[in-house]
Amino acid sequence: MLGVMKARLVGATRGHALLKKKSDALTVQFRAILKKIVSTKESMGEIMRASSFALTEAKYVAGENIKHVVLESVKSASLRVRSRQENVAGVKLPRFEHFSDPGAGDTKADLTGLARGGQQIQACRAAHIKAIEVLVELASLQTSFLTLDEAIKTTNRRVNALENVVKPRLENTISYIRGELDELEREDFFRLKKIQGYKKREIDRQLQAAKQFAEEQFAEKVSLKKGISINSAHNLLVAGAEKDEDIIF
Repeated sequence: MLGVMKARLVGATRGHALLKKKSDALTVQFRAILKKIVSTKESMGEIMRASSFALTEAKYVAGENIKHVVLESVKSASLRVRSRQENVAGVKLPRFEHFSDPGAGDTKADLTGLARGGQQIQACRAAHIKAIEVLVELASLQTSFLTLDEAIKTTNRRVNALENVVKPRLENTISYIRGELDELEREDFFRLKKIQGYKKREIDRQLQAAKQFAEEQFAEKVSLKKGISINSAHNLLVAGAEKDEDIIF
C-alpha cells in the first residue's frame, strides 16, 4: 500500500504540474484575446460610423430607392463566413473567418444612379464589408473568450482539487503508513532486544553452572589423588568430628 500510495502521489504531482502549465498557457491566451477584443471594440465604433455615413451619402447621391436596384443586381453573397477550430493547450477554440467569393457580387453597381452614384454605392459597399470583417473578428474573439474562460475555470478547479485535497490526503496516508511501519520496526527491535537479554542471561547461567561443575570435578580429582574423599575432607573441617584411628604399620 505504501508503494501504491507513492505511485498515486507521483501521478497526482505530475498531473498538478501539467494542469498548472495548461492553466498558465490558457491565461496568457485569455489575456491576449482580451486585449484584441478591447482594441477591436474601440475600432468598431469608428468603422460602424463610417459605414453609416457611407450609406447616407449613397442614398443622397443615388436616391432613396437604391435598395431594390442593388438587390436585383446581386445574385449571391460575395462575402462569406466559415468556421474552424484552433487547439490551444488541449482546448478547442472556435475561429470564424471571412472570405470573398470572386464569382458572386453585384456587377451592375457601377451603372446605378446618376451623378456617379455607382461609385458612391461601391464606397458604401466597401465600408460595410470592412464593418462585417470587424464584426466577424469580434464574434470570433468573444466566442474564444467565453470558451477560454470556462476552460480556465475548470482547469483551476482541478488544480485546486489536486493541490488542496488529493495531494494532502495521499501525503497524510503515506505518513500514517510510515508511522505504522516505524512502530512495527520499534516493536520488532524491542522484541529482539528482550530475546537477546533472555539468551544472554541463559548463556551466563549455563556458563556459571559449567564453571561450578568443572570446579567440583577438579576438586574431586585432586581428592582422589591424595586418597582422601570429599566427605572425609569435609569432616575434618567440621568441629566435633570423630578422630580417626591410628594406622599401625
